[in-house]
This record gives sequence, C-alpha cells and structure tokens, in this order.
Amino acid sequence: MKIALAHFRVGETDGVSLEMEKWRHVFEKMGHEVFFISGTSDYGEYYIKEMDLHRKEFKQWEKYSYKSLEDYPMQGSTETIREKAFTKELQSVAKEIESALDAIMEKEHFDVIIPNNIFSLGTGIPVAIGFHTFIQKNHLISINHNHDFYWERPHMSQPTCDFVRKALDNYYPPAGENFHQVVINRIAQSELESRKGLNSVVVPNVFDFHASEWVLDDYNSDLRETLGIGERDIVFLQATRVATRKAIELGIETIGEIKKRKELLYGTLYDGREFTKTDQILLFMPGLIETDNEYIAFLKRLADQENVRIIWAEQLFGATRSHREQKRYSLWDAYVIADFITYPSILEGWGNQYLEGLFAKKPMIIFEYPVFKTDIMPFGFKNVSLGHTFSQRENQEGGYVSIERKRLEDAAQQAIMILKSESLYYDMVNRNFEIAREKLSFNALGRTLSKIIRSASK
Repeated sequence: MKIALAHFRVGETDGVSLEMEKWRHVFEKMGHEVFFISGTSDYGEYYIKEMDLHRKEFKQWEKYSYKSLEDYPMQGSTETIREKAFTKELQSVAKEIESALDAIMEKEHFDVIIPNNIFSLGTGIPVAIGFHTFIQKNHLISINHNHDFYWERPHMSQPTCDFVRKALDNYYPPAGENFHQVVINRIAQSELESRKGLNSVVVPNVFDFHASEWVLDDYNSDLRETLGIGERDIVFLQATRVATRKAIELGIETIGEIKKRKELLYGTLYDGREFTKTDQILLFMPGLIETDNEYIAFLKRLADQENVRIIWAEQLFGATRSHREQKRYSLWDAYVIADFITYPSILEGWGNQYLEGLFAKKPMIIFEYPVFKTDIMPFGFKNVSLGHTFSQRENQEGGYVSIERKRLEDAAQQAIMILKSESLYYDMVNRNFEIAREKLSFNALGRTLSKIIRSASK
C-alpha cells in the first residue's frame, strides 16, 4: 500500500513529529510506501503552506476561532458580518487545501491517509475541512491518529461563532465507515467514546529499543565543550519542549534541593568519575521554546532563587544532525551527555521523552501525570517520583504549579543515592530498558498497525 502521513509539521522535536517518524519506519519495514504531507517547507515530500502552524494566518485562525472576532479586519462591521467574513475565509482556505491534496493524489495515487491531530486538536479548522472533503471524495481509508483533543485545551472551550462550533462537532474527529480512530492512551479512548460515541484503538507511543545505543562519537564529542559543561559536571536533562504544562519549575526546584546537598555527591559517582567542590550541577534544556516570555522569565527567576544554572540550547538542536549554516546536534546527542532526566510534566498525551529516557538508560525524576498513572505505571518501571498531586503557586506566578517541599527533598535524596551508587544506577536503568524493549518497541507497534490496516481495509 501507499500511505500518506499528514501533520501540521514534520521533522521537528515535538512528540507528534517524532511519532510520525516511527510509524513511517515501521510501515516501510512492513513493505508499504510512505510519504509526508505537512506545513513544514524544508522537510518531507509535500508542503502545503496553509498547514503551516507557524504562519501568521494560522495563528489568527485560532485567535478568531476561540478568543474573539472583535478585531477581525472588517472595519465598521457588525458581529454578524465579521462572522460571515471569517466563515468565508475558512471555507476558501479549506478549498485551497483540498486542491493541494488533489494534486498530490494525482501524482501519488495513495491508498491510506493518516492525519495526525488534524481531526482532533481543534486548531487549523480549514485544514480539517479540506482533508475531510478530500478523503470523502476519494473514498480513502483515513486512520486518524489523535494525539491531543480540543477539549483538553481550556482556551478552546468557548468557540466564537456557530461555524467553529459546528466544525468541532463534525470534524473533530469525523465519523464514517472510512474514518478509523487511533488514540494514544486509555483516558482519551474513554473520553472519545463518551463525548462522540466513537470507538478507537489505543496505540501507545513506542521507540526502537533494538536500535544502536546513543554514544559519544566524533560528531557529539565536543558537545560538553560547546555548551560550557565540564567533564565532571553533573547534567540533568529536560529534553521536552519548553511549555507551561511541562512544569519545568518542579525540575528546577528538585535540582535546587540536590545542590543544597552537593557535598553528599563529592567523591566517586556511579560511572567512576570524581565529583569535587568546584564541579557543577546544572540543568540542560535543548527543546523548542513554545511558550510566552512570562514563563521563560519565571523559570529564570526561579533558577536564580534555587541557584540552578540552566543551559538554554534550542538553537543547537534538531530532529536530526545537520551541518548547514551551523552545526546542529540531534536530540539524541543531548541524552548522551546527561546523567539524569527531569520529566515533571503535569499533562502528557503519552510521553515521548519518557521513552527516550528509557532507551538512553538514564534514571528519571518524574511527576505522575494522569496518563502516566493509567498507561505507563502498570508496566512496572522504577523512577524517582514527585508524586501525582500539585497546587497552583500561592504567589503572583499565576498558572504555574507547586508541590510540597518535602516531596522535592525526598526526590533530591533519592537522586543523590542513585548518582552515588553504580549498582543502584545501572540496575534501575537496565531493568527499565528490558521492560520497554518487550512492551513498547517497534516490533510491538508493527503488530498493532498490521491489525489496524487489515481491519480498515475490510
């Protein structure tokens, strides 16, 4: 079969882009021909500019769909006129997207399309409409890979007009015999059935646990020096994108508690290197910054208060290594120089960075977010836990989270014990790796996707 994988962006370090690469790899290994359709101009086979979520117009559609139509560019108009004009714009863009898909079909004659978040997230409404019309017209099999749903985003709870409300009802996701729903966790499966009456298959995020391990090599051997990190420094890696729901503040505070106990780390560490008073404990963040300046400023203030050095290195990292204008490392290179992973997210659809930490054989400090508890904990992985409850900060830092200081202190003590013990460190990471290789590998994904394709083709 020929399969099109579609998303607003590809080739980036966000979870959806990374998961698409895995699906492509597994499908191609099964003998299918696969290509990408996206709003990313410099990666993948087909680019549709209207799908680019970084464009000004794309951001405006979301603003006018969920925030307000008051300043929609129709001077002196009434609310009704603005709504009609906005509706006409979205319908016009949907037609352009449909035409672009028609042109791709004319060249590729593909059998299956897999829209990623296009029929679930609620952003880019004309994209969903254009894809729906195209799929119906061509009687295509559509396997909707729904990573995130609009009802999980509070700012999408109050559409500005009837057209947007009806779009959410009809296209997010669409029902029909040729539309097949895939979700990434049990909570989403239950919500989709409850809200839309649609059945779905849970396909957890996976990783290639049979791949070659990430190691120091000629390409990344200069990474510590490039970042200004000493050979004996202890590196905590926050590999996620920078966004408020990642609750990076909890990671900073945990490292702050570790630094208060720095003397407990003096001497030989888990890997035999000697840690001294002059060596540093720091937080390294190579992920995309996808938040407002207020959150960044808050994290920097908090890091100053906790005496935690943060290395911000988004500009040096991409989905793959490249050496065009400047040397860029892959996200995997970041794991090579890390001693510990911080993963304090309070909300995840599944947890790509958790999988990466398992593969990299690094111990992790985690917050037990809801999907972690329902879908990941039952596998029996061992982690340093920050618990599963949080509160809002009691100061002026609105929207940011806090947990009891005692939990931070306990996590710090556990992390120190692991960093100081060769047996604790390697027993934990090797056991976690073996569980993941059995349950969450590409082989497991291949078995699941084969069943979905067979069922959808009947």
